[in-house]
Amino acid sequence: MTAPPPSVEAFDLVIFGGTGDLALRKLLPAMFHRFLDGQIPPSSRIIGVAREALDDAGYRAQLRASLIKICDAAKLDQFLQQVFYRPLDARKDDGWDDFAALIASEAGHVRVFYLSTSPNLFVDICNRLGGYGLNQGKSRVVLEKPIGRDLESANRINDAVGKVFNESQTFRIDHYLGKETVQNLLVLRFGNALFEPLWNSAHIDHVQITVAETVGVGHRAGYYDHAGAMRDMVQNHLLQLLCMVAMEPPASLAPDAVRDEKLKVLNALQPIDDAHVGQFTVRGQYRAGVAEGASVPGYPDELGSASNTETFVALKAQIANWRWAGVPFYLRTGKRLPERVSEIVVAFKPVPHSIFDASSGTLTQNRLVLRLQPDEGVKLWLTIKHPGPGGLRLRTVPLDMSFAEAFGAQQPDAYERLLLDVVRGNPTLFMRRDEVEAAWRWADPILAGWANANEAPRPYAAGSWGPSAAVALIERDGRTWHDDSE
Repeated sequence: MTAPPPSVEAFDLVIFGGTGDLALRKLLPAMFHRFLDGQIPPSSRIIGVAREALDDAGYRAQLRASLIKICDAAKLDQFLQQVFYRPLDARKDDGWDDFAALIASEAGHVRVFYLSTSPNLFVDICNRLGGYGLNQGKSRVVLEKPIGRDLESANRINDAVGKVFNESQTFRIDHYLGKETVQNLLVLRFGNALFEPLWNSAHIDHVQITVAETVGVGHRAGYYDHAGAMRDMVQNHLLQLLCMVAMEPPASLAPDAVRDEKLKVLNALQPIDDAHVGQFTVRGQYRAGVAEGASVPGYPDELGSASNTETFVALKAQIANWRWAGVPFYLRTGKRLPERVSEIVVAFKPVPHSIFDASSGTLTQNRLVLRLQPDEGVKLWLTIKHPGPGGLRLRTVPLDMSFAEAFGAQQPDAYERLLLDVVRGNPTLFMRRDEVEAAWRWADPILAGWANANEAPRPYAAGSWGPSAAVALIERDGRTWHDDSE
C-alpha cells in the first residue's frame, strides 16, 4: 500500500505572473493535484498576481476553465475557495498596501513568493517585498530560470535578490530535478551494488543526454529569440542532469551535501573556448517541415524576421577528474524534433573479447536508459540468446520498467514535488548560487565563441533530428545517438 503523502504547514503561495502560461499550465494544476491528495491545509491560500484587472471571481473563472478536466466540479469548487487574485505592477505603487495587508493577515503562514515572470522583474518584485517587510519570518522566494543571460547579469540579479532574501530563503528552481526519474537516478546509483562500482571511466564508454521537443517557439518567440536553446535549456536543465549523472557519492542526502557534489562537477567541466567551439558544438535553427504529422513553418516564419538565434544545440562535454577522464558526455536539445523525449543514456564499454561466431550476430554495448518524459521509466539493454533451436543467435533486448505500470499510477508532475519542498524549506533539489555561477562560467565562453565566429545556425528541417553536423559530432568518435526502437 502506498504511504499517504506527508503534510505541510499552512502556507501562502503567491504566484507573480499568475495569469501566465507557466502558472496556468503547470503551477496551479500541480497545486490542485496536491489538494486532491490532501496535502494542502484548509487555511492555506494561493494568490495569483499579475497586471490584468481581475478580481477573485474572475481569476477563479479563468482557472475553472483549465482545471475542470482534472476532477469533478465539487472538488474544484473547494479548491478555488483557497485561490485569490490581486492586480499588481512590480514597478508601480498601486495596490501594494492592500496586498501587504492581505499577506500580513496570516502572519503564521509560510510565505512562498514564486516569480513566474521575466527575470528583468525579479529585482523590482523583491525590492517591493522587502520594502513592505514581506521577506521576514518563514518567507521564501522562488526564481525561475534562466537567471540572467550570462554570468555578469546573473550576479547582478543574485546580488540584488540577496539584499532582500538570504541564501537559505532563495530557491532557484529547475523543474527537471523534480522529475521522478532523476530522483531514481540517485537510488539506482547509490542504493544498488550493481551500478556504482561500474560508474566510472573504466566501465562507461560515454553518456548521452537528450531533451527533444516537437513544438516550435509559438507564443514564446519574443522571449526565446532573446535567449536561444543554450540559455533556455543547456545552461540549466542539461547541465543539472549531467551533474546528477556525474557527481561523486554525497555523504548524505542533506541539501548542501548533494549540492556540493554537483558544484564539483560544474567546476571540473573542461572549458570550450573559441579555438574549440566549432569542433565540440553545433548550433541549429529549424526551417519549415513536417512535425507531428502536419506541415509547420520555420523559425524565421514564426518569428516574422530573420534571426541568428539557435533552436538546437548539440555538444560534447568532458569532465576533468579521475572518475570521468576520457568519457565524453554528448548533450543535445532542440525544438521541432521528431519526438518529445527527455532521456539519459549511459553506454557501457563493449566486452573486451567476443567468443561468439560472426554468424551469431553482433554484440552491442549494454546501455542504461533513464526516460524522464513522456513515459518515465528505466531500461537496461542486454544481449541475450534468441529462443529456439537452430544455432545460437544474439539479440539485444531491454529489461524495461515503466513507473506508471510498476506502481499502478501516473507519477506526480515535478512541480508538485518542488512547490511543497519550498513550503517545507528543503532546498536539496534547487540550485545554489555558486552552481548558477559555475554553469554560466562554462556556458559564457561557448556563447562568446559563437558570437565571435559570426556564423548563422545550421538549418534543419522541422521533424528531423537537427543538422547533419550533430550526427557527425558523435559519429566521428565512432559512436551514434541512441535510438530506442533498436
